[in-house]
Amino acid sequence: MAKDKIDKQLDDILDINTEIKAEVEIIPKKLPAVHDRGESIVNDYKYARENLYGLVERGQDAIEGILDVAKETEHPRAYEVAGQLLKTVADTAEKLLDLQRKIKDLEKDDDIKKVGTQHNHLYVGSTSELQKFLKKNKD
Repeated sequence: MAKDKIDKQLDDILDINTEIKAEVEIIPKKLPAVHDRGESIVNDYKYARENLYGLVERGQDAIEGILDVAKETEHPRAYEVAGQLLKTVADTAEKLLDLQRKIKDLEKDDDIKKVGTQHNHLYVGSTSELQKFLKKNKD
């Protein structure tokens, strides 16, 4: 009884209320709307693909030109540049294949990551209050 009296006096002095409420409010939290990334992925894919095609075509034109120069001059450096240019064009063509693979992976990830509603439960109070509440409900 003395403990209750002390608690009451402390509540009055500190102007607080320490009564244990038996209510637990469940607040469902809605996740923000997931924007459809499909359209932006498709646009980015088309843009990257067009750029890579353009680079490959320009690279092929450059290869033809440098091979003509190499044949006319028979200079080793011209053949070296032609070889480097061939490698660069081949790497760019390979990037087109990588782009396809990445797009397929993104589409798979989108299918996997579909999110439903998430519920978060919030309890405001101390651990001892929660234990008392749970013990009370158990009995």
